[in-house]
Amino acid sequence: MTNSKKITLKTGIKSGKTTINEFTIRKPLTGDLRGVKLLEFIDLNIDSLAKVLPRITTPSIAEHEVFNLDLIDLSEITKEVINFLSPNSNDANKESLTE
Repeated sequence: MTNSKKITLKTGIKSGKTTINEFTIRKPLTGDLRGVKLLEFIDLNIDSLAKVLPRITTPSIAEHEVFNLDLIDLSEITKEVINFLSPNSNDANKESLTE
């Protein structure tokens, strides 16, 4: 597993005058979770995700834009967040470095 993943949105999201159809999400660092209860983030609480996603996406999406994501797109994003938080994700990184 890598520390980032490119996600193509099924339904683009309007950000200012542009529409974002694709972005990269990276594994959150401890500092990215400032102001968020860790348990709520792990439980994929939408309010917690809305605070963290703008910090870990490129191009960055605003907190209010997270609430406008299509449910299918949000589901794909949460799958990646779960993968990043999996204890096995660190093991996969270590294995890929030693290969």
